[in-house]
Amino acid sequence: MFGVLRAYLLIELWQARPGLAGYDLTDAITFCFVTQAFIGPMQLFGGGLGIPERIRSGDIALDLVRPASLQLWSLAEDLGRAAYLFLVRGIPPMLLGAALFGIVVPADPGRWLAFLTGFAIAVVVSFGWRYLVALSVCWLVDDRGVAVASLVLTTFFSGMMVPLHIFPGWLGDLAAVLPWAAMVQLPTDLYLGKAPVLETLAFQVLWAAVLLGLGALGTRAIRHKVVIQGG
Repeated sequence: MFGVLRAYLLIELWQARPGLAGYDLTDAITFCFVTQAFIGPMQLFGGGLGIPERIRSGDIALDLVRPASLQLWSLAEDLGRAAYLFLVRGIPPMLLGAALFGIVVPADPGRWLAFLTGFAIAVVVSFGWRYLVALSVCWLVDDRGVAVASLVLTTFFSGMMVPLHIFPGWLGDLAAVLPWAAMVQLPTDLYLGKAPVLETLAFQVLWAAVLLGLGALGTRAIRHKVVIQGG
């Protein structure tokens, strides 16, 4: 239902402004349902990691002394969840959009390869951001405020609601270089063939490396001191 409502809003917008952001009407509808497919795999509305609950219960203390890296273990778990949700909650909305409105289906195998690669990197970028949000509970104890801020930033700056290309002036320039663009806007542009492949993938890899690096530093920091509820 959310995807259908978004589609009608974008249809109205593109009928009023044909060619907006370099998309035609079919591109805009495709954008709607491709990004809709990202919600579950990338947990764009937040969550997906059990770290905050484990901090509250005190189980994080056991996680930190295990021989396996907390970050890599969480990443592996998140990738498995993302793959499952892409199949059961990602593909069906795209098929529904194709049946109801019609969407662009790339015929070039190279574009599919670029899209799937960009999507996989986007999942890692999403994990890197959500991991930092989850780790913040080690210092804040309650993650609700940070989670709400993360939801607002991710929804607004990722391209989840509307393409970032329609943002005006400096706001559009800023949105294009933030990590959230690497989660939604860029892999969608790869699907539509609207972005240079190598530059786009390099930008995504850069943000994935930055966020994972910050996550590694955060994990190292909580090994020295972590506050959990009850001790």
